[in-house]
Amino acid sequence: MSKNLLFSLIHFLFFLPSFAFQDKNDTISLQLTSLFSDHMVLQQKSNVKFWGTDKPNNEITISTSWENESKTIVDINGHWNVSIGTPSAGGPFKIEIKSNQHKIVLNDIMIGEVWLASGQSNMEMTLMGWPPNDIINNADEEIAKSSNSKIRMFNVEKQISINPLDDVKGSWKVSSPEETKNFSASAYFFAKELFKKLQVPIGIINSSWGGTPAESWTSKKTIDTFNEFKSVTQSINTSDLFKNELKWFSQFKAIGIPTTDEQWINLNLLDNLIVEKSYNDSDWEEIQLPGRYDNQINGGEFNGAVWFRKNIVIDNLDSDYILTIGAVDDMDETYVNGHKIGGLIGMGFWNKKREFKIPKSILKKGNNTIAVRAIDAEGVGEIIGPMTLSNNNIKVSLNGNWKYKLIAEIYNNKFYLYGINNIDFNSRIKTIKLNSGVPTVLYNGMINPLVPYTIKGVIWYQGESNVGRADQYENLFPAMIRDWREKWNYDFPFYYVQIAPYQYNINKDSLLDQSQELREAQRNSLKTKNTGMVVTMDIGNFNNIHPSNKQDIGSRLARLALSNNYSINIVPSGPIFNGLKVIGSKLILEFENPGSRLISKGDLLGFEIAGADKKYVFANAKIINNQVELYSDKIKNPLYARYAWKDKAVPSLFNLEGLPASSFKYEE
Repeated sequence: MSKNLLFSLIHFLFFLPSFAFQDKNDTISLQLTSLFSDHMVLQQKSNVKFWGTDKPNNEITISTSWENESKTIVDINGHWNVSIGTPSAGGPFKIEIKSNQHKIVLNDIMIGEVWLASGQSNMEMTLMGWPPNDIINNADEEIAKSSNSKIRMFNVEKQISINPLDDVKGSWKVSSPEETKNFSASAYFFAKELFKKLQVPIGIINSSWGGTPAESWTSKKTIDTFNEFKSVTQSINTSDLFKNELKWFSQFKAIGIPTTDEQWINLNLLDNLIVEKSYNDSDWEEIQLPGRYDNQINGGEFNGAVWFRKNIVIDNLDSDYILTIGAVDDMDETYVNGHKIGGLIGMGFWNKKREFKIPKSILKKGNNTIAVRAIDAEGVGEIIGPMTLSNNNIKVSLNGNWKYKLIAEIYNNKFYLYGINNIDFNSRIKTIKLNSGVPTVLYNGMINPLVPYTIKGVIWYQGESNVGRADQYENLFPAMIRDWREKWNYDFPFYYVQIAPYQYNINKDSLLDQSQELREAQRNSLKTKNTGMVVTMDIGNFNNIHPSNKQDIGSRLARLALSNNYSINIVPSGPIFNGLKVIGSKLILEFENPGSRLISKGDLLGFEIAGADKKYVFANAKIINNQVELYSDKIKNPLYARYAWKDKAVPSLFNLEGLPASSFKYEE
């Protein structure tokens, strides 16, 4: 045997993956959580935690190529954990974990800065976006130039659980055009900016899920301090709940949830016959459309696929018709008399108006059948409307009663197919349906398994799903932050993104706007120590809840970290209202983080003042010595002030560094 061949064989054996060293006859063997794998990033200059399972009483030895070693003994339950010191940033390194019988070798390990990224869709949204509507600015160029072996991300696979889990599915990926397209865009641009300034490896653990509220990400211990959630957590933690849910869904065929638009387009839900005009829907139930449908069907709060059908009489066939149903959250296929006339399938179409041409050749005088299959993949399921049928001569409203049939349901990240069968939903035991919006289930499935992996801090982008519950959020969100810190047992920095301006109020009546109240709850959460907030009022999109400018979001998150945690001389954020003084008929507003100085972009607009009756009027505003002076001839004795107090707010107050001030309301 040649020396080169012998060396290659030794190298191959040494670097075999861990299963090569496992005894297949053993029922218990050395195992690590998925976080500990090739390409991972460990926090520099820290005692990082390792943990896993093995046979009780076995000795575990961890050895590193930076010449550090730690040992521990497996407890009687088969669990072990150990800390090991890390050096200053660098790599790549190798780590060996050995027990009495087995060995695991981890390769290409970097030492640097590790951050946990979490939240809902604006954190989940990948660099490739969800075309055609939900896109990232300059995505193709950003992906093409993303090769960087020192930026890495671990995407936690989605899972819900009624009990805290010990492990997640996922793997560390190295930044490259092939991998970066699936990275969280907000988190990637955060990591990119950190690397640019620090020149050390950056690791991101991305655990996010679109359309989810803060209570889903909070542990039972903390949630149970909120009376409004107690009945839910008590119900989902009864011993029979999970068993009953699994028993129900086990009757039906399960398929994976599509992850690409092509897979959504080719999705077969065993429901093809429903499109036919002759299909008998006499036993279907009725529903009022347009509006939310997910909370009206099968006990409410489901994700899945549902057919809607409506018969309409047409007497005039002189011309083609236009069918309008408005936006469908999330996707649709639409048929008339068995002929497909349109549909938008795939993620990213949830807010796009549906308007389809109906050729007169497929219509008949008398009864005609419209069939719409809507899929609610996550969050709210809704047909916005208005729903109309029109041609050159007439316009008919389709609002009102429609028939519906639930044909597939999403449960624990799988599609369960009911098909066209008549399912006796009354036989289903009434329980709290487990979905990503249920309190505690995402903490249990996607956060608890990460504890106590050593992190520098957390970046968070969430809040849209809590709009309308601002008073609750103002207590819940800080409680969640404290909850996570308690689990990790240290007060890591927690930086979050304030929700962006958007038409959250579907009625488009400004008197019903509520998102400014949620933004205020987020601003008030800055009272929680070691936190920071990114304001997005200048980069939102009134017509899309997912801002395309994730570059500035990531950069602004990085500003907070660089200034507060890495001693970089940089202005951390935009101006934050910090109180006011009453001087005669004027109010003088004070701000933190004025940067070099306060400025206005265009006229200084959006400020309102009120007297004791709290009836607000727009105020004249001007900047004087990094303060804002407000007055109005209509209010002689002003006491209160507010700024940008509506859904679709346009900011006018910035610091010289170009960072916008947050909206606020002062009524103390």
